[in-house]
Amino acid sequence: MPPLWTALVVTHNSEADLPGLLQSLDRFADPAPEVVVVDSGSANGPPAVTREGMRVESLDTNAGFGAANNRGLALVETPVTVLVNPDVVVRDAGLETLARRAHGRDALLVPRLLESDGRVQRSAHPLPGTLGAAAAAPFPPALLPPGVRMRMEPFRSDRARTVGWAIAACVAAPTGLLRRLGPFDARDFLFFEDMDLCLRARDQGVPTELHPDVQVVHAGGRSVRSRYPAEPYELLATRRREVVGARRGRRALMLDDLAQILTFASRVAGRIALARDSSRQRAQLAALWRSRHWST
Repeated sequence: MPPLWTALVVTHNSEADLPGLLQSLDRFADPAPEVVVVDSGSANGPPAVTREGMRVESLDTNAGFGAANNRGLALVETPVTVLVNPDVVVRDAGLETLARRAHGRDALLVPRLLESDGRVQRSAHPLPGTLGAAAAAPFPPALLPPGVRMRMEPFRSDRARTVGWAIAACVAAPTGLLRRLGPFDARDFLFFEDMDLCLRARDQGVPTELHPDVQVVHAGGRSVRSRYPAEPYELLATRRREVVGARRGRRALMLDDLAQILTFASRVAGRIALARDSSRQRAQLAALWRSRHWST
């Protein structure tokens, strides 16, 4: 029986991570999926690791996460594609389950992402630019009513649910749907391509669904850290504002700015009250403020 799905993996200086992903796929998926690897300008060339049924596309330069995924999608021949980062490790047959759920559906399906120690990552998020998000932003999530907290922190859900957007470390969808969506805007080199994808999909009636019963381990951010040793606060703030403004409009951008400002400011105040270091939160707030000033 031919494979139902292909794991599409974009690598950039990821030779240390890829073997763990491939081994976990072979161990838990039956039949094992096709694998397409697009290496985006790694310093040492494409990964040396190979497996049966694996195709490698090597790009001369680092084209960016979105453009490399778009390139790889053109090589996929299976009904379903799972976009998966090389620093993901599959723990059981859940990813196969997610791929089967995605078959024939107009939806983007994401699993729960876990840290290596089992903690839940903040990988699923509410729709940006809503009045509710701005109203809830000043309060610590633990103090919000349970229903409100779940809307603000959907990654905590124990049941499948629609979310505003999700981190694209692992996304399953019909191959044809992804091609129709792009899936990514190749002009966006890095950061918030996943938000952009989910918002564009939503505009076409395609939901993003969190399936928390499917769980994978995600190391997260290694290739980004190699390019940006320090957290790029201003780039992150600018990119988020670009995506929200382009996909949700000016009113939503103003509400999202307000929510972000209130969130960072309340975190600064809370950490000061507890005599904790607030330098990161201050840097986030200052970067957002400068980004707003530059865009006016």
